[in-house]
Amino acid sequence: MKTTAALISMIFMLEALTFRTDFLTEQKKYEKVRTAFREKEMIVGQKLSENNLEKNNLNILIVVYKDSDELEIYAKKKTETSYRIISSVEVCARSGQLGPKRKQGDLQVPEGFYKINQFNPVSNFYLSLGINYPNQADRKKSKAADPGNNIFIHGSCVTIGCLPLTDDKIKELYVYAVLAKNNGQSDIPVYIFPFRMTDQNFSSYKEKCNNNKELIDFWTNLKTGYDRFTAEKNELKITIDAKGDYKF
Repeated sequence: MKTTAALISMIFMLEALTFRTDFLTEQKKYEKVRTAFREKEMIVGQKLSENNLEKNNLNILIVVYKDSDELEIYAKKKTETSYRIISSVEVCARSGQLGPKRKQGDLQVPEGFYKINQFNPVSNFYLSLGINYPNQADRKKSKAADPGNNIFIHGSCVTIGCLPLTDDKIKELYVYAVLAKNNGQSDIPVYIFPFRMTDQNFSSYKEKCNNNKELIDFWTNLKTGYDRFTAEKNELKITIDAKGDYKF
């Protein structure tokens, strides 16, 4: 019986290893991905080494600040709990205004807590990483029949509601994401904030939007997650209540 259990366990481990290896192999079948690794793998390896990290022992987390057009890449070892920032890049174009996305065609970039749910190595925008908008919170908050979809972090500095980076920078981010996925990170978090939600910044924006209670309440909810992440640098454990509010 013990021998059988050990054999089954070994089979599962081999299947998991094969899956992780296959993801990188499958991605590298595409020319744009091979180009990204050829141009960026050494740079990525150097940044990881500077932060005592390794390509084969990597998880990442992405944080975006809309108002300052910043995308931050955090990383950690798989066995660690706390992330540390390893790179910051510019979001090179933006549509809409501050505030969440609530319907198809509103040009808005979402705000909230998401994850990467798609790798697109043949994107028209060089490479792209899809996020799972609309999530459950978005669906509950939206009053529209169609809340929209197809939100990506991608190359090419054009956008209608997405998060574009230069082709150079999407190559680097894509390499980080492929390596993390290949290491077994099934859910890569993406936290999108309207601005750096310090107490001072939040007070300033509340004054500017004091006639929009719904927006301020939404941002107050996001700030709870922002405060916890910036204090602990741990991946947030999130649930969503019946009203569509995030609970941490």
